[in-house]
Amino acid sequence: MRPLLQALPTGSSLIFTAVPEAFFTYLKAALLAGVFFSFPFILYQIWAFVSPGLYEREKKYVLPYIFVSSFFFIIGAGFCYFIVFPIIFRFFLSFSSEFIRPLPAIREYLSFTIKLLLAFGLLFQWPAMILFLARMGVVTPKLLSQNRKYAILAIFVVAAILTPPDLVSQLLLAGPLLVMYEISIWMAKISCPKDRKTAPGTKEES
Repeated sequence: MRPLLQALPTGSSLIFTAVPEAFFTYLKAALLAGVFFSFPFILYQIWAFVSPGLYEREKKYVLPYIFVSSFFFIIGAGFCYFIVFPIIFRFFLSFSSEFIRPLPAIREYLSFTIKLLLAFGLLFQWPAMILFLARMGVVTPKLLSQNRKYAILAIFVVAAILTPPDLVSQLLLAGPLLVMYEISIWMAKISCPKDRKTAPGTKEES
């Protein structure tokens, strides 16, 4: 609740409108916390079940991807919590007035924040996904470099859709995504097999 409480007027708080709403909100929060803290164990159990059916070459690709993917998910969720939440809450609450008072309900707030955290966590999977695809030979550094202009356009479109309609919020999301795209090209150069450094259908220049 802290990001929203810091943006609310002094003395304001979250409310609940249904009798059992606060109780079930605590249960949902406890469930989410339980899944988060037990995720390493869950991930290990999934890996123990899947790994016997994989070739050694596939294991070398999948296992690093799992750790890198988890790292970028935490980075994305942290970016959303510490950077995006304060900005969008200040924006939405700026529409309050003496005639319109903000009385956010805890149930809707929890649902809203969880969706955003998951969205940003998944969106920050870009470098991990590129790393995996590059190792498999699906994409190459040259292909990513050639399509940079289309990626920039797509990033700003996504940022405009996911953020409130102000330039600062859009840049706060688009900026890290642009940096991650460049990181993805660098990661692809490192991880892509040497015989697949060029874009499909082209020959590497001598």
